[in-house]
Amino acid sequence: MRAEPGPGRFALRLVVPSFWLGLLVALAFIETPLKFLGPGVTLDIALGIGRLVLTAADIAGAVLLVATTVLALLRPRVGKPSLWVLGGLWFVLVVQVGVVRPLLNARTEAVLAGLEAGGSWLHNVYIVADVLLVGLLIALLVTTVREYRAAIRR
Repeated sequence: MRAEPGPGRFALRLVVPSFWLGLLVALAFIETPLKFLGPGVTLDIALGIGRLVLTAADIAGAVLLVATTVLALLRPRVGKPSLWVLGGLWFVLVVQVGVVRPLLNARTEAVLAGLEAGGSWLHNVYIVADVLLVGLLIALLVTTVREYRAAIRR
């Protein structure tokens, strides 16, 4: 008789991406827009704070993605849906951090140096990447729960 997998085996697979999801929502969709609305906060200050916060969030996201991936590769192994979602998370985070962030950082430097940068489509790309990360994290949580339920039924 095979022992049923307990919830402890899947707990970290839920906790780590849930923590990342909460961090992402709090920083990307609450803190980022609100910092520009604070009384007495200049554009220079908001951009400087934003760069620091987003850099820290990018580092945290990378660490949490590595942790999520390691947990997925441990027993019991994840199924194909979760692997596809993990691949999507890697792709979006690499593009966001490796391509879009450096371009936004250069733009921030130009604004802080006194150049008028005007509007930018890069911010929209960054927001779309954040929305994709949120959707993929939710998908990962759903597939993890489904895999746990399927493992219990076996």
